[in-house]
Amino acid sequence: MAAISSSDCKPSSSRPGWSYDVFLSFRGEDTRKNFTDHLYTALIQAGIHTFRDDDELPRGEEIAPQLLKAIEDSRISILVFSKDYASSRWCLDELVKILECKRTMGQLVLPIFYDIDPSDVRKQKGSFAKAFDRHEDIFSKEKVNKWREALLLAGNLSGWDIRSLANGYISPNFLFQIQLYV
Repeated sequence: MAAISSSDCKPSSSRPGWSYDVFLSFRGEDTRKNFTDHLYTALIQAGIHTFRDDDELPRGEEIAPQLLKAIEDSRISILVFSKDYASSRWCLDELVKILECKRTMGQLVLPIFYDIDPSDVRKQKGSFAKAFDRHEDIFSKEKVNKWREALLLAGNLSGWDIRSLANGYISPNFLFQIQLYV
């Protein structure tokens, strides 16, 4: 992925405001068909304009430009950390971009720890440690360190620890808490 500069994180100048209220960052294989699908549907039904990538976006060596633009054009990013989130270089690249936009534009970032201990994210333990063992064999030390730093920062943000949610069901109270930020 090309280096991201702070000038890359700016709302589109062709319109005032944001294109999306929320950008959802998640590992599709872990949560697309359960928690994230329920969350996305609940947000849309609540009138919250939400971007979620779909299976039709092109997959390649770098994050699709549409995803980067959607991140930049979102007021809030919700990170759905799950057991295999760190095994995806695209999720990690998204995370770096999201935190860059948080730093440069004040984008609000809300983490959800779905079926994973927040300390596994912060300290890259458990499945995150295994993913980084593989990443260190493939990617540059600089890239891996950026990902580690991003996970440490995101793992320290205030969010929701959801380790026992029945079939990804979104309770009205949980949705209400998210709506308070939108």
